[in-house]
Amino acid sequence: MSQQESKGFYKLSWLQRIGFGAGDLAQNLIYQTICMYLLFFYTDVYVLGGDAAKSAGLAGTMFLVVRIVDVLWDPLVGTFVDKHNPKLGKYRSYLIMGGIPLTILAILCFWDGFKPSILYAYITYVGMSMLYTLINVPYGALNSSLTRDTNEITILTSVRMFMANVGGLCVSAGVPILVAILAGANIPYEMALFMGLGSLPSFIFMPLVPAIKRKVGKKNMFYIFLSVAIIGMALLYIISKMGTVKENIVLVYIAQFIKSTGVIVATGYMWALIPEVISYGEWKTGRRISGIVNALTGIFFKAGMALGGVIPGWVLAWTSYKASEEAQTLPKDSNAWFLTMLIFALVGLGLLIFCFTQTKERVVMDDKETKNVKVSDLWTEFMRNRPLRVIALFFITAFAMMSVGNAAGAYFMNDLELQSPTAQEGIRWLVCVIPAMLLVLAMFIISKYELSDEKIDQINKEIEARNK
Repeated sequence: MSQQESKGFYKLSWLQRIGFGAGDLAQNLIYQTICMYLLFFYTDVYVLGGDAAKSAGLAGTMFLVVRIVDVLWDPLVGTFVDKHNPKLGKYRSYLIMGGIPLTILAILCFWDGFKPSILYAYITYVGMSMLYTLINVPYGALNSSLTRDTNEITILTSVRMFMANVGGLCVSAGVPILVAILAGANIPYEMALFMGLGSLPSFIFMPLVPAIKRKVGKKNMFYIFLSVAIIGMALLYIISKMGTVKENIVLVYIAQFIKSTGVIVATGYMWALIPEVISYGEWKTGRRISGIVNALTGIFFKAGMALGGVIPGWVLAWTSYKASEEAQTLPKDSNAWFLTMLIFALVGLGLLIFCFTQTKERVVMDDKETKNVKVSDLWTEFMRNRPLRVIALFFITAFAMMSVGNAAGAYFMNDLELQSPTAQEGIRWLVCVIPAMLLVLAMFIISKYELSDEKIDQINKEIEARNK
């Protein structure tokens, strides 16, 4: 082992980097299917409330309730993770312990055996969400436990988000295609391409993130790509008002690609900021409470998802959305939806197991430090860690934006012109206007972030010198 590695600045092999990224790919295959298509399943397939508009309102309220449960649950998970050291690994063990039950409940979310049952929907969705937290919080902490090296963290984040977007592409484009095949219906290529363009730019731009950041700087990279996303959303809104979506489909694809390019880079790189605020907290206090910080991060993005999750359902209910019998884009065969989720969830479980085999924690608290971890550490860390508070607001805003846009995409491409003018405008606001407003706010928030790469390198060196 080199002297550099002995100080915690570990270099990882590409197999280890890909293995770590497989965890995000797995979670996206499972959780993104829920985020993108469960609302549509509830309104048009399961018909949760007897009609589409009522179903949308009930689902929106349920998504809000579940996120409130998460706010209480995440701190408990974060504290538990930091206080315990399971034999299979402090953080990676949860990939297995949580992965199996998560797979089962995710599949059950798309089962219509109890139809329609609001109670069943709550039980399966709440349970699935709690298990997702049990994986996601320690997985987030796993990142900062692999190495202290800033450049390695940037590479890890790029690989992680590249693979996360592979999962996003498989879900966004693959779900409509697979549902149609299993239902014996016409394949909705136009919807699949539109939804797939939400992830496709990641394969072009995420590998370039380290170079882009070195060229323009961390903050400028955020400003540039958030602006690109806003431009894409504005174009998408204008084009959709010029005629039917299918009449202007090429222009719609171009606008979607521009929007997605900005969203992917800006929201992808924000995960690289988490190890920075963890190191900042350790520099201030001498304690590296990764689980606590990632639990806080979970609260932040769940809060954003709560806001973003309730808005689409309530807007659809308010604008009297109706499940059109004429729409032929997405099949309503419940068995096809169930089998699709089954396939995605089982593949996801296999990837979680692969992630477990390729990762190893190296930068973690010792037993003496873990004994002192308590739930109140979340509030304490939040109050004394100013960069963490900035990240909190950014995560809330970014995830609200993504949740609104992701849930509305299926409605935008599912024969939009068959809806009433009011419902059409509501869907446009969900896809374009509301996300753009949130991104303007996100730009202001990130302007307050104070940790440069130079500052983080200095902090990590001081920590290592102090720990000798």
